[in-house]
Amino acid sequence: MSPPILTERRDGVLLITLNRPEARNAVNLALAEGMAAALDELDADPTLAVGVITGAGSGFCAGMDLKAFAAGEPRPWIAGRGFAGIVERPAATPLIAAVEGFAVAGGLEIALSCDLLVASRGAKLGVPEVKRSLVAVGGALLRLPQRLPQGIVAELALTGDPITAERGYELGLVNRVAEPGQAVEVAMELAAAMAANGPLALTATKEILTKGRDWPIDEFFARQRPIADPVLASEDAREGAVAFAERRPPRWQGR
Repeated sequence: MSPPILTERRDGVLLITLNRPEARNAVNLALAEGMAAALDELDADPTLAVGVITGAGSGFCAGMDLKAFAAGEPRPWIAGRGFAGIVERPAATPLIAAVEGFAVAGGLEIALSCDLLVASRGAKLGVPEVKRSLVAVGGALLRLPQRLPQGIVAELALTGDPITAERGYELGLVNRVAEPGQAVEVAMELAAAMAANGPLALTATKEILTKGRDWPIDEFFARQRPIADPVLASEDAREGAVAFAERRPPRWQGR
């Protein structure tokens, strides 16, 4: 039996693939455990600067595996990380979702746990839980309002109807629209642009972007200081300045 999560290293990027195409990559406990392990690997390895999450087969993810749950399998929640091993605590390392075909219900919530979202033309994005008298408890009701106007969020969440990748791009939910079959390639291009930057700066910038949404405006600068100051005092910061002056690519050490 194939593992439910595949990982592949590509030039400082960890490609994480949801690998249950026969079940539309629906999330069962094994997949959630594999995702949590992959994120742990990503954060633990200083040679990895970015993670890209995608799905095998024709789509990204259809959400929770209701058949497995109905058969008595434990819910796919991981302590400390939540549904699918990601939605409550994504990686500290920047993440990009590469969506082909569809990302719906918990599948969209996995994609929303990422910092950037690439989707193929015509891909369906939605939270249809209300159509089954369920509630999107995997983070969609938290993260969609952070990225979209309230009226659009209400329409998506209360009708359960999906939007296309193109509409998501117009609204600012999707960063890049790829041709079908090219989502990973486009995501890897974005990842390469990110991975070329200082790894300490990437992690700190993501932390400030994530936590800063909840900081009072008059406390923002004080709260970002203990996160940013170690980066500004690092060897990499000096290397960045020297490389700029010498007109050469920097050689990052992660310290």
